[in-house]
Amino acid sequence: MSITYKDAEGVRGMREACRLASEVLDYLTPHVKPGVTTREIDRLAADYMVNVQGTKSATLGYQPPGYPPYPASLCTSLNHVVCHGIPNDKPLKKGDIMNIDVTVITRDGWFGDNSRMYIIGDASIAAKRLCAITYEAMWHGIVRVKPGARLGDIGFAIQKFAESNGYSVVREFCGHGIGKVFHEEPQVLHYGKPGTLEELKPGMTFTIEPMINAGRKDIKEMGDGWTIVTKDHSLSAQWEHTILVTETGYEVLTLSAGSPPPPAFVAAAAPAPATA
Repeated sequence: MSITYKDAEGVRGMREACRLASEVLDYLTPHVKPGVTTREIDRLAADYMVNVQGTKSATLGYQPPGYPPYPASLCTSLNHVVCHGIPNDKPLKKGDIMNIDVTVITRDGWFGDNSRMYIIGDASIAAKRLCAITYEAMWHGIVRVKPGARLGDIGFAIQKFAESNGYSVVREFCGHGIGKVFHEEPQVLHYGKPGTLEELKPGMTFTIEPMINAGRKDIKEMGDGWTIVTKDHSLSAQWEHTILVTETGYEVLTLSAGSPPPPAFVAAAAPAPATA
């Protein structure tokens, strides 16, 4: 599979899909609180996608080679779960941290993919710091996006920032190209060397979604075939946006009214984000 470059029609389709994906997270936000189960969050999301937006979940029934079909409309990854946590009937409790990862498919077949961290009630200083540093790490990668830059520049920026704050970067999972296919080329590593890998060109759309561990980077897969956890049981966090490479820089496609604002350093960083 080769990299796809979106034309004007493709950019419009991706903007819509990504905005809708972000709006699912906006809708879920007030429901994420102690006592609520992740299965209920999944039910709410499925209903909103189908009956309000007219989208459908990209994860429900998703089955890469060698995997069982994924059984839910989103992923809910709590505490030491790195990614692909399956919703269940266990209530959330105060102090939990959780990533909710949502990918929608529009009627026109475009995919929008994003995730956010949620702090349930209140959490420890260490847990809140991990979530904040992971968010900043994602943005350190985003602001490196511009034509002529390399994918290695993104990974290097994320790795340098995360490791300088005492955290580790998961290696086995990465960002990815996205469009009318859920996972396209290129792979977007969250570690690496500047000036390496594919050159960024206008029309590319891909996710940046670092998974950052409070402890060691090592992970393991659970028996359900999907859930990935930290091997040392340390906390893990992840944020995700879908990005468009523009003629002059980047556009964050997965923004909506409820999206957390960028960190303060982003306004001063180059290149400046493009506007729609």
